[in-house]
This record gives sequence, structure tokens and C-alpha cells, in this order.
Amino acid sequence: MNAKSVESSDRNERLRSIDVPLTVATALMLAFGVVMVYSASSYSAEVNYGNEYFFMTKQIVGCVGGAASMTLFALLDYRKLKKARWFILGVGVLLLALVLIPGVGVENYGARRWLNLGVTTLQSSEVAKVCFVVFAAAYMSDRQKKMTTVRGWLPLTAVGLGMCVLIMLEPSMSVTICLALVMLTMLVMGGMRLLHMLFVLLPLVAAAVVLVLVEPYRLSRLFAFLDPWSSPLGEGYQLLQSYYALGSGGLFGVGLFNSRQKYLYLPFAESDFIFSVIGEELGLIGCAAVMAGYCFIVFRLISIARRAADRFGCYIAGGMAALVGIQVLINIAVVSGCIPPTGIPLPLISSGSSALVVFCGGIGICQSVRLRSHASVRALL
Repeated sequence: MNAKSVESSDRNERLRSIDVPLTVATALMLAFGVVMVYSASSYSAEVNYGNEYFFMTKQIVGCVGGAASMTLFALLDYRKLKKARWFILGVGVLLLALVLIPGVGVENYGARRWLNLGVTTLQSSEVAKVCFVVFAAAYMSDRQKKMTTVRGWLPLTAVGLGMCVLIMLEPSMSVTICLALVMLTMLVMGGMRLLHMLFVLLPLVAAAVVLVLVEPYRLSRLFAFLDPWSSPLGEGYQLLQSYYALGSGGLFGVGLFNSRQKYLYLPFAESDFIFSVIGEELGLIGCAAVMAGYCFIVFRLISIARRAADRFGCYIAGGMAALVGIQVLINIAVVSGCIPPTGIPLPLISSGSSALVVFCGGIGICQSVRLRSHASVRALL
């Protein structure tokens, strides 16, 4: 067999190794997101933009970009990302810094979280989260035996906390918490001792308390979370509307496209609070199905991590699993009133092209890990 035949056979064998269940689950989530974004936003889009398909069209464009991103990163050898780890980290930090510059960052609802790219906007923190996962995976894979020591994990913790500070300056407390939890999860994966984790976790909790106390609006949100009925038209309004949506859905929901809360009662129904609309229209059964879908995606990512050919691939897939799982938990906890209200999108479903492209790209990187973890490929490493 000549070299060209061997190369072709190896390529075909790797393509057969793609994680089809993960691909199908991701595609189904994206398609479901388009449907729910349309349902949640059709009325507000008609009122504000004169086009009921405004948000749905943007979501479809984001899905196309996400599919392209996932395909591109799946075909790219993930090991090349390790060599570019400092460049990737630099891109993430630069994007976080640029949004803080007046005139460059786009301000909306008192927060400066987006970059205006002309035809669209880019939410820098979404890119920065995946950049950190890649950098952390590269850092830990090079320092396997040192991660149990303070000198081993301290530099990575400093990088993660530095990015958290930049995100907090936007401000975006929800994304800050998400990134901090992903950082801690990856540190534990890398070998950090649990006692050392407490040394990091306790100051982070103390810092979160201080950040809530020093900002009046965050304190107001905390009080509204504890008793939303004390300010039903103020800080407690959004949480109450979310309660009404979830409560009225019952077991089977009021029916797809039949939400009442989307008629300008529930703010950000198509983005941060889309899970409330899912609960209202599809009921507890629909919510359980969505959560089962996320659990399946996280399970497949963990499976890729376990079978990775090297530690770098293992840490990337594990980090993406942590990122998806943690962000889903925070979003659902917010809309169900388990934690104080804070804005964070539901991965693959909420309206927002930046998040779609980034999450799909992250899953594509994990597919690359899977493709190159095949026995015939591993033998060549």
C-alpha cells in the first residue's frame, strides 16, 4: 500500500471516529434554540424592530457561524493550539481590555461588554472563557507534577483572577463567577490539593460578598432575590415574571408559541431568561428534556476527556465540559430563583451569535481531540 493510500485510509478512519452523538445533540440544541428564540422574541421584535423574525434571523446566522466554527476546529489539529497558547491568552485578555475603552466598547444597560464589529457585535467575555480553557489546559499539561504545589498552580490562578477582574470591570458578575468556577474545576482536574483549593475559594467568596456590598444595585438585587414581592415593579419584577412563566407551565406547558410572558412582561425573554419561556410553553417535561440534553453533552465531553491521547486534550475537553455545565447551572439557578438574578446566556439556545460561535468552536476543539485519540493516531504520537 502506497503512502497516499495509507494517508487516505487513516483520514477515513479518523472521520469514522467523530463523536456522532455529540454532533447530533449539539445540532438538536441549536435547532431547538432557533425555535425558542423565535417564540420568545417574535412579539418584542415586531414591536421594536417591525420584524417578528429579527432575532430568529440573527440566531440562524449564529448557528451557521457556529457550524462553521465547529467544523473548522474539528479539522484543526488541537495540538497546534498548545503551541499558540500565549497568543490565545493574549487575544482573550486584549478583547476584555478593549471593551473597557470608551468609544470602542458598546455600552448597554449600564454594562460595557460588547465590541462593535460593524455588521455585528462581539461579546468579549464569551471568547475569553474558551481562551482561558485552552491556556489552562496547555499550562497544566506542561506542569503535571507541579500542580500539587502552590508554585505550580499559583501562576495559572493569577491569570484566571486577572481575567475575572477585567470581566468584573465591565461589569458582569455572572460571567466572572462562571469563569472563576471553571478555573477552580480545572485546577482540581490538574491535581490541585483540596486544601489548597480552599485557600483560593475562601478569598473569592469574600471578594464576591464585598462586591455585592459596595454596589447599591447588586445589594438591591440581593434583597429582591430574598423577597421579590417587596418590590414587584422594581428589582423583584424580573424574577416574579420568571416565576409566573415557570409556574403557569405546569407539567406539559401551555403549548409551543403560546407563552404569555413574552408579551413584554418578561425582560430578556429571548436571551438570559429563555429557560423561563421553555418552562411556560413546554412545562416541566420540556425543562427536563432540555436539562437531559445538556447532561448528555457534558457526558460526551467528559468521555472525550477520558479517552484523550494526551493530557492537553484531556484538560481541554474537561474544561469545556465544566464550562458548559457550570454556565447551564448558573442560568437555570437564576431563572428559578435559586441564586440572585444575574445575566448569563443558556449555551446553544439563548439569543446571541457570539456565544453560539464560541461554544460550537469549543465543541469542535473537543471533536478534534476525539478524532486524534483514535488508536491508530495515538500510536503515531
